[in-house]
Amino acid sequence: MPVQKEHIYEQGIYFITFTNYKLIPLFQLTNSYDLVYNWFDVLKRKGHSIIAYVIMPNHVHALIGYVTVPQSINTIVGNGKRFIAYDIVERLERSNNKELLKKLEDGVVPSDRQKGKLHEVYQSTFDIKLCRTYDFLVQKLNYIHANPVSKKWMLVKDEIDYEHSSALFYHTGKQRYEVLHSNDWIYEKWR
Repeated sequence: MPVQKEHIYEQGIYFITFTNYKLIPLFQLTNSYDLVYNWFDVLKRKGHSIIAYVIMPNHVHALIGYVTVPQSINTIVGNGKRFIAYDIVERLERSNNKELLKKLEDGVVPSDRQKGKLHEVYQSTFDIKLCRTYDFLVQKLNYIHANPVSKKWMLVKDEIDYEHSSALFYHTGKQRYEVLHSNDWIYEKWR
C-alpha cells in the first residue's frame, strides 16, 4: 500500500528513484528505456530540467530540476510512472509474455484491484529527496553515475560506457540524451 507523503511544490533539484515490482528487470526485458526518455521529454516541455539520470534494468535514478508549477513533483513522478507502466504492459502483451503478465497481475493488492488496477509494475512507493546542499547534489550525481559499475551490477567497466546514463556528458561534455548540467541549472534558476 502506498505511503502518503507530503506533496512538494518547492523549486529545486530533486533526486528521485523508482523501482520495478519485485526488482524485475522490466526496462531490459521490454526494451523500454525509450519510455523513460519520453517521460523526460514531457518534463522538459513543462519547463523542468533533467540534470542527470541512469536507467537501470529494474530501476531509474534521476536528478530533476523542478520549477514551481500547479502539480507537485510527487504528482509529476507518479504520473510518469503510470504512463510508463501502461506502455510496459502493452509491450508485454504484444510479446505474449503471459508468465510475466500473470506475475504482475498477482502483485496487485485487493484494494488497488477494486480501483481497477490490473498490473503491479513498480514497488508501491518511490524515493524523492530535495538536494538542499551542493555536497548532497554531488553525492547523488556520483551515485547515479556509479550505479552501472557497482559490484551488484557490473554492466560496464567504465561508467561513461553505460548507454542509459548521463555520465558521458558529465565526464566529456558529449550528450547521449540532452541534460542540463547541474551547475547551469543552479546558475539559471537561482541568480
